Amino acid sequence: MTKQDITNAVYEKIGGFSKKEATILVNEVIEVIVNSFEQQKNVKISGFGTFSVQNKKARIGRNPKTGKQTTIKPRNILSFKASRILRNLLND
Repeated sequence: MTKQDITNAVYEKIGGFSKKEATILVNEVIEVIVNSFEQQKNVKISGFGTFSVQNKKARIGRNPKTGKQTTIKPRNILSFKASRILRNLLND
């Protein structure tokens, strides 16, 4: 599902908005979520799940082809944990 698909679904489901307004709405919601990630904040959507930013420390890695060791830089990753409601919905 693409952002355009989400916009179309919002437009059809809610009504009362033009497609342009639905696009603006979806973009604003995504922007708020991304800004939260930039500030290292978790995003919890009830009934859906929790997105969290996790810090990975620098570590030693190995090139599997050559066996040469190299340092993997520290980085932030985004993880998602589905809510119990969503997990039950997917597994029923």
